[in-house]
Amino acid sequence: MIIGKVIGNVWATRKDAKLDSLKLMIVSPTEIFGGEPAKTFVAADGAGSGIGDLVLVTKGGSARAAFDQVKAPIDATIVGIIDSYELRDSGKEDSV
Repeated sequence: MIIGKVIGNVWATRKDAKLDSLKLMIVSPTEIFGGEPAKTFVAADGAGSGIGDLVLVTKGGSARAAFDQVKAPIDATIVGIIDSYELRDSGKEDSV
């Protein structure tokens, strides 16, 4: 899973029919654990997230399974909204 922040919405009037009922969001992966910043991506929203929310994202086959859409062109799905997190090793705790 990936932790990311929702930074925008996507509106597409022409798209694959399997995406018609899905809300698409722009997600920027966070650097909570350090490392190189990852690229921003689009994810189908299965959790009702909004701009500014910190979210859990799954990718690949798991992303399609979240909507029971095995043949849908979905690469990433928001599966949860994070209320807070704690990193014990660093002593950092944060709420959103």
